[in-house]
Amino acid sequence: MAMLSVRLNRLLARLTPAHSVRLAGGRPIASITFDDFPKSAWVRGGPILAQYKVRGTYYTAGGFCGRTVDGTVFYDAEDLRALTAAGHEIGCHSFGHQPTPDLSSRDLALDAARNNEFLKPFLNGEAPQSYAFPYGLASPRTKKFFAPRFTNVRGVHPGLNSGRADLALLNVISIEMRCWDRVEIMRAITRARHDRAWIIFYTHDIDDAPSEYGSTPAMLSELLDRLAEARIEILPMREAVKAAIG
Repeated sequence: MAMLSVRLNRLLARLTPAHSVRLAGGRPIASITFDDFPKSAWVRGGPILAQYKVRGTYYTAGGFCGRTVDGTVFYDAEDLRALTAAGHEIGCHSFGHQPTPDLSSRDLALDAARNNEFLKPFLNGEAPQSYAFPYGLASPRTKKFFAPRFTNVRGVHPGLNSGRADLALLNVISIEMRCWDRVEIMRAITRARHDRAWIIFYTHDIDDAPSEYGSTPAMLSELLDRLAEARIEILPMREAVKAAIG
C-alpha cells in the first residue's frame, strides 16, 4: 500500500465514526493488550500479570500459531489453552495478518470466518468479542465491516477514550520500546484518572531484549505499578467495554 494511501486511510478512518457511543465515565478503566501474540507475551508477560492479579487481552492471528516468523516465536495451542484457563481474553487479529484496507470485503469475510473457526476450540465454541486491526491499519469501509461483528475494535492511534468514543477504532497508548516514554505514560494515566477515561495499553513481545515493538518485563511491571498507585482497575477488553459503556 502506497504511503499516501496509508495516511489517507488512517485520517479518514479516524474522521468517520462507525460505532459512536458516549462512555459512561463513571470511573477510570485500563486494559493491557498484546498484538500478534508472540510466545514471550505469555511466557514472560503472563507471570507478571498474575503477580499483579491482572488479566489481559491477547490479539491472536491464527496464521501465526506454532510458527517462527522473521525471528519471532509465536504462541501455540497450549498457550491459548493456558491463558484462557487463567481468565485472560483471546481477541481476534485476523487469520492472515494482512492490512485490512488491502482486502476486499469478500476476502475480509473469508479471513474473519477462518480465524473464528480456528479460535472456536479455545473459546468454548463462541466467537471472540474483541478485534484489533493488523498493523493498526483501517479504512472507513473496513471499520464498517468489523463494527457489527465485535463489541470493540482497537487501532493504534494514540490517545484516551472518554466522552464520545468510536468503538470501531479505539485509541491506545503504546508501551513499545520504540515509543516508551515514562513521563508521557504517567501523564496519560493521570489524565485517565481525572477524566475517568478508558486507557488501553498495547505492546507485542515481552523480553529482556525485546524487539522495537515489544517491552521488557521491567517496563510492564512499572506500568502495572503506576496503574495500581492510581487505583485504576484493569480489565480485559471484552469486560472493559461493558464497564465503560455503563
